[in-house]
Amino acid sequence: MVTNTPVPAKGGSLLGATTVAWEDAYKGPNVMWRVPRNIHYGDNVVVRQDETAVFFRDGKVLAYLERPDRYALTSLNAGLVGNLIQSLSGVRQEAEVYYLQRRWFDGKFGSQEPYVFKDPDFGLVSLRVFGEYRWKVGGPDLFINQFVGTFGAATTADVEARLRDQMVLLVYNTLGKLKDQGMHVTDIAGQLSTIEQAVLGFAPQHFQNLGVEVQQLQGLSVNLPDEVQKAVNTRSTMSVLGVNYMQYQAGQAMTTAAANQSGGAGQFAGAGVGLGAGLGIGYGMSGSMQGAYQGMGTPGGSPGGQTPCPKCATMVPVGSKFCPSCGATIAAPSAGPPCPKCGAATQAGQKFCPSCGQSLAPAPPRTCAKCQASVPAGTKFCPNCGTVMPP
Repeated sequence: MVTNTPVPAKGGSLLGATTVAWEDAYKGPNVMWRVPRNIHYGDNVVVRQDETAVFFRDGKVLAYLERPDRYALTSLNAGLVGNLIQSLSGVRQEAEVYYLQRRWFDGKFGSQEPYVFKDPDFGLVSLRVFGEYRWKVGGPDLFINQFVGTFGAATTADVEARLRDQMVLLVYNTLGKLKDQGMHVTDIAGQLSTIEQAVLGFAPQHFQNLGVEVQQLQGLSVNLPDEVQKAVNTRSTMSVLGVNYMQYQAGQAMTTAAANQSGGAGQFAGAGVGLGAGLGIGYGMSGSMQGAYQGMGTPGGSPGGQTPCPKCATMVPVGSKFCPSCGATIAAPSAGPPCPKCGAATQAGQKFCPSCGQSLAPAPPRTCAKCQASVPAGTKFCPNCGTVMPP
């Protein structure tokens, strides 16, 4: 049985009894410590603040003491420990003693094997999770029965290894439940706080049988495969820029081309300008990009809908504001007179109509048949004598 009667540090109420205590030298970061020798009937047990002394024999917990005090295991006040003293006063008057710290501990977890997440867009995606959590012993009897009796844990490292595996399993189970509720793999990065709260919500049920309480989860990270992460990043960029996939790819291609054309360390500044121009054209000038792939459909452009840069002569899409090679400003061409045949709009400098092919060269002046005055082409009456000019 147990009493709280003070006894000498050595010796006790019975001959040969000793005092057992968890010395500070053995504590440190340890959640559990096994007394090197079995406790005997009549020995003394010291329990300090935030400690629990657990008596263990034959694969199960006999009892535990968690109120701070010095206890003598004698036949006095048997009601305090019940079956513990009955067990110790039988044929085998001994038991193992495990001390537990009741304070909070900080641990880390990380998955060794990936979790396969079935996503409607990306198919089967392998995820790995990492994070930190805070835990403590909630039920001393359940804790010792499970970790010592079932798992054979002998050190704090053994306990932490088991808890890490359980935390990874809990996060995986939570991701599975959220997936069933409609979460996609592209939602994970923006929903980490929601996932953390869901994990904490399922933690009491998950750790109850282990005698462990989990209070806090932080720093949760869910890592995607590189190819999936790139696809997610691409989708996010497209959403921010408000472009479709073809426009995004066109912008990327122009950026790459600008970098290749710049070439060399001496033209690094030009590459930077070209990069900005490529992104601007690809994302903000989608109409110009479409014109670049429409052949001769753009007035004033050469085959492919391109025009030479006035500074470096690099061919750029019609409608571009900057040259992707040298960064020079490309002024928009001024409008020319309408086509005399079909009336289509033209640009200054064009020699033929881009719509019907009619020559845009100015017609030579004509001579009035009556007064021999020079009459501009297209004039219906002679400005000198008023004679009607033939068509």
